[in-house]
Order: sequence, then structure tokens, then C-alpha cells
Amino acid sequence: MAEFTHKKKKVCAMCTGKTVDYKDVETLKKYTNEKGKIVSRRVTGNCALHQRHIAKQVKRARAIALMPYSR
Repeated sequence: MAEFTHKKKKVCAMCTGKTVDYKDVETLKKYTNEKGKIVSRRVTGNCALHQRHIAKQVKRARAIALMPYSR
């Protein structure tokens, strides 16, 4: 029988007090991959509420040309 190891659940960074703004491009780059796509919340470890917030901020940054739509 195979033994399963349970991974420690990631804690949402924004629930712990960190904020993300559309003007903070370096932080937003952590939530996008090489192609410019928004990374899923399973990968980032964010809760659903804050993942939607991040997606909105990335889209705002793209709209005013702070971030590219694709690379």
C-alpha cells in the first residue's frame, strides 16, 4: 500500500495582510506566468476572494499598459 504524504496547505498572502495594487507591477508579475497569463489560485495559494482581486488588478495594469497582455 502506498503511503500518501499530505502537503501543507498554502496560506493566502493577502489574508495575512499583504496588499496588491495595479501600480505595483513587480508584485503582480508573481501572479502571472512567462506568457502573461494569470496563474490559478491552486498554484498561488490565494483564497477565491483575493484571487479575483488579483485578477482585477492585473487586468487594470494591462489596460493602462503597465503590463503586457502577452509576451
